[in-house]
Amino acid sequence: MKYPDYDKLDNPVWHSLNEIHSNFSINYENLKCYDPDFCPFGGYGSSNNSLEEIASYAKLIHNFFIVGNKPIFSKELVLKNELVCLQMIMDDKAGVDIREEIKKLNHHHQEALFKLVNLVQPGYFKNKTSQLGDYYGIFQNGDLVAAAGERMKMDDFVEVSAIVTHPEHTGKGYAKQLITYTVNKILDHHQIPYLHVAESNTGAISLYRKLGFAIRRKISFWNMVTLQ
Repeated sequence: MKYPDYDKLDNPVWHSLNEIHSNFSINYENLKCYDPDFCPFGGYGSSNNSLEEIASYAKLIHNFFIVGNKPIFSKELVLKNELVCLQMIMDDKAGVDIREEIKKLNHHHQEALFKLVNLVQPGYFKNKTSQLGDYYGIFQNGDLVAAAGERMKMDDFVEVSAIVTHPEHTGKGYAKQLITYTVNKILDHHQIPYLHVAESNTGAISLYRKLGFAIRRKISFWNMVTLQ
């Protein structure tokens, strides 16, 4: 019986781009980065000394994140922010009743999903992020009002991401139902769902705990920008 290597979660970008998401990878010797049209993330391999490689990626996208230990970077770049997140994992299915109709989103919903996510969580979701995995939504009167889906994907682990509800539709349990639907789908495929949440977002952390997520570790997203 094959057991998942949980240590890969310490370096999720590198291992996702080395496994299921290899087709989305821009590869340098010690750095793997997502094609910036899909995701603004990079992760290094054996060493955080990837100065020239990070500079090369910065020529493709001026605002991006290196995930993991603090990177070494050139004078042409500025560290805008360290976003400290809790990495949370879930081993068993959530038991929340799903009352709303949840639809799997397709390319026809790409623009609506992009607008909704960037309304609630600006800066992380790119034009083609929705092609990285399956995304699900709840509609009201034909409008997409809540969503959740998959971002970074390894052979054994799938990141749950873009958990958003339009500000006019909060408090209705949409996020709880969408997370339940998404994580249960992942577990049905014999993979383990995980997510990242800012450690300051106590409301979301409380919700994830109630659904069955457990904190695994802290992990930093280093926001790098090029000098203009």
